[in-house]
Amino acid sequence: MEKVDIKSFNLEQLTEYVKNLGLKAFNAKQIYIWLHQKNVTSFDDMTNISKQARELLSEKCTITKLEIAQKQVSVDGTIKYLYRLPDGNCIETVLMRYEHGNSICVSSQVGCRMGCKFCASTQGGKIRDLATSEILSQLYTTEQDTGDRVSNIVLMGIGEPLDNFDNVIRFIKIITSPDGKNISQRNISLSTCGVVPKIYELAKLKLGITLSISLHATTNEARKRTMPITNAYSLEELMKACREYTKQTGRRISFEYAMIKGENDTQEDAIRLSKLLSGFINHVNLIPINPVDGSPFSQSDARIIKEFQNKLAKLNVNATIRRRLGQDISAACGQLRNEHR
Repeated sequence: MEKVDIKSFNLEQLTEYVKNLGLKAFNAKQIYIWLHQKNVTSFDDMTNISKQARELLSEKCTITKLEIAQKQVSVDGTIKYLYRLPDGNCIETVLMRYEHGNSICVSSQVGCRMGCKFCASTQGGKIRDLATSEILSQLYTTEQDTGDRVSNIVLMGIGEPLDNFDNVIRFIKIITSPDGKNISQRNISLSTCGVVPKIYELAKLKLGITLSISLHATTNEARKRTMPITNAYSLEELMKACREYTKQTGRRISFEYAMIKGENDTQEDAIRLSKLLSGFINHVNLIPINPVDGSPFSQSDARIIKEFQNKLAKLNVNATIRRRLGQDISAACGQLRNEHR
């Protein structure tokens, strides 16, 4: 009999489950705190629960845990983990240290089916979605390994978060639970390449997270060359969904724009970008891309990126250039996993 993945339950689901096992409702909160505050990976460690209850839980349930397959530490303090999942697949997680606190970039899938041409994560395609417990365990295991508390979360690792919608939303609700890590929703950013129907679905939830759109082009033709999802959802459809998201949530959207040499970095692109973003609150994050083996694209020159930013400023678009961390390690998302494979 396959054991139940107990770490993927929210508190309501867990309460219902333990009651069906014959345990008391208050045991659910005890278990929840052990799993999501104290990061235990064994029922034996749940010392305020009876031995009989622990034995029953051990028989029926499993606590998902990750193995560190590889760890790279940058001179700037950034740590990149290659985590091995219970089934042997591997994913990446990155801890980034800033003055305001520690941020973690987590994966949501094993591989990715979106096919963005400049991204290492999509090479080899999608293998499977991550369970909620596997997304949570990236943060928990990183905190255990470093001894440092994580205060900010970025869903921008391997995979498309909105392609694993239900598990990702459950992750957000568990990680922000007062009985768990209690991380503010305002400290969570979810990045999508533009799965339009799911953006509308996300808007209805009215979460306090930041939505980041991986835009990377200013025309449908250019975006199709680098981001195949544009064949399903045009820029016009994507921007309409973004406006509805802002209307529903009142939250500013962050637009990710990878600066690709000779592809999307002209002054005309800056003008078109300003027109795309007119009419609602937003922010543009200009990203000097990391080189990826097998990709025909390379990073724009630093001077071109700065000129692009200056042009946007003159057009009243707030744009910043992302600080690059972990340049001396396998910094691009998916690179470490590909090397391991």
